[in-house]
Amino acid sequence: MPDSKEVRIREATAEDRDAIRRVLEEAYGQYQSVLPPEGWEQYKENILASVDSERPIARIIALIDDEVVGSSQLFHSSDAAYDSPELGIESPILRLLAVAPSARGQGIATALIQENVKRAAALGADTLHLHTSDMMESAVKLYERLGFERAYDKDIQKGEILVKSYRLHIQTAAIL
Repeated sequence: MPDSKEVRIREATAEDRDAIRRVLEEAYGQYQSVLPPEGWEQYKENILASVDSERPIARIIALIDDEVVGSSQLFHSSDAAYDSPELGIESPILRLLAVAPSARGQGIATALIQENVKRAAALGADTLHLHTSDMMESAVKLYERLGFERAYDKDIQKGEILVKSYRLHIQTAAIL
């Protein structure tokens, strides 16, 4: 697997779908031991099914030496992202950010987030949202370091798991 090579970011194509599924399964597989078995299976099914969904406005991938090592999805709103119009998020939402475990530590997640921020700005959005949970501790640290702040009013309760909402104010974002 690659180490400290140039990362390229581009829009995914239909031909990238199998590679995206692989990256998602590898990246999110670390949470299998944290979730109950039935919860993990449902979570995994939802993640993998997202690859074929028509709901994202962008499916962005990161490549090193033409190998897909990261991916993310961008949605118009909470209705499109989660079937949850009641959340009232009418600005872009970043979902399913994933980096292959063997490619971590090379700035891939940051590069994917930067591309999502650029695309949200190009849409004229003031904010970019995302949701995460405490089990994703390193992701939370990255989001906070990049300037995302908690948006408590947009949190989602899924069973016993609090899915925390974060937002980035695009105009003042240092990540661009």
